[in-house]
Amino acid sequence: MKQHISILSPTAILGYGFPESSFRAGMARLPNAIAVDAGSTDPGPYYLGSGQSFTNREAVKRDLALIIEAGLDAEIPVLIGTAGGAGAAPHLSWCLEIVNDVLVELNQTARVAHIESDQMANDLITALHQHRISPLGPVPSLTVADISESTHIVAQMGVEPVIAALKEGAQIVVAGRCYDPAVFAAVPVMQGFSEALALHMGKILECAAIAAIPGSGSDCMLGTLDASGFVLEALNPDRRCTVTSVTAHTLYEKSDPRLLPGPGGVLDLTGCQFEQMDDRRVRVTGTQFVKSDQYTIKLEGAKPVGYRTISLAGIRSPDLIAQLDTVLESVKDQVFQNFGEIETAEVKLLFRCYGRDGVMGELEPMRQAQPHEIGLVIEVVAKTQALADTVCSFARSTLLHIGYPGRQSTAGNLAFPYSPSDSSHGLVYEFSVYHLLTVDDPLTPFPRRMQQLGIRS
Repeated sequence: MKQHISILSPTAILGYGFPESSFRAGMARLPNAIAVDAGSTDPGPYYLGSGQSFTNREAVKRDLALIIEAGLDAEIPVLIGTAGGAGAAPHLSWCLEIVNDVLVELNQTARVAHIESDQMANDLITALHQHRISPLGPVPSLTVADISESTHIVAQMGVEPVIAALKEGAQIVVAGRCYDPAVFAAVPVMQGFSEALALHMGKILECAAIAAIPGSGSDCMLGTLDASGFVLEALNPDRRCTVTSVTAHTLYEKSDPRLLPGPGGVLDLTGCQFEQMDDRRVRVTGTQFVKSDQYTIKLEGAKPVGYRTISLAGIRSPDLIAQLDTVLESVKDQVFQNFGEIETAEVKLLFRCYGRDGVMGELEPMRQAQPHEIGLVIEVVAKTQALADTVCSFARSTLLHIGYPGRQSTAGNLAFPYSPSDSSHGLVYEFSVYHLLTVDDPLTPFPRRMQQLGIRS
């Protein structure tokens, strides 16, 4: 076994960009693989439900052009996790098209493996009846309706499918929905390094230089793993890793500071040690991985719940701001009086008051402080776009001219930054599946296919 192995992480998400100078500095360290996370559930359920990417195609192509050329020149694998932003079939196809375009423009070909993560509804319904699906966190138990109504359901793969693709000779791996550290940990685990250390290193590398000071999701990070620990180094001379920054990122996106569950087990960080090696590098040791009795993978699904229309406006009248809740309730009452035949379940009328509690809602601790102005979002979600448009129009016009105690002006209560003031946003999705599936084999749910890409048709 090698004494050490290095993985280059160019950017926090494919398409976020990175300085070429940082990337070249990373390649000069002769990494054993380039790995990059390409997606997340952070942007919400729309992208999984609709099959659209939340990253820009040209931005992704720019990143991939640099990454693929460097990987092929150095004869090291390029690993892409959660392709296309959410990892479902349309996202995978979208990313593969870009990979092919890049290879054609480079006048090169490569063996490209793609790994599917979509789960078939019938298979999941069978698993549900076999009691192999359980809620993940405070979510309701899964139902057949949840499965049937979801447009896409994906599962998070661990390192095993990625390793299988590498052993089959893939130069580039394009994976569907991935456990975030998996593409970073796959090569080290395949070569016999500690799974615990590899996953912990991957957990930090997947966000690239966010774990540095100053942090950035658009810059490069290098992780170097040996038999007893790993070293993290930001590749931009303007950034550095510190014990504080690396420790903080170890705690990032975790409900328990010590334990990080993933496919097949739990990463135990209780005994971790962080050491400042010099001004720019941090070494991490002591991570453990506790295998689960049963291998579980996370399921993610999204379903359509209606159509959205929004209107943006500003309010700067102190007398209105002081009694805004009462006025907004009056607006709701008047709007729905115009649509007496509409069931409340068919339409949701929401007001988001930015500058007061638009971000945190009922959890806002400074709720009683009166701002001098409010940015108001009028949002309607309804069963059809036409109905959402109509209700939003009524809500906007009603609030614009509604009278209230102490009102000094009749010219209008709202200031509109845009004309037209209302925008139709199409289908709205919500997460419908956020559960764990118990499987007998970590490879079976994730079919692989190898193809030679880069040849002009």
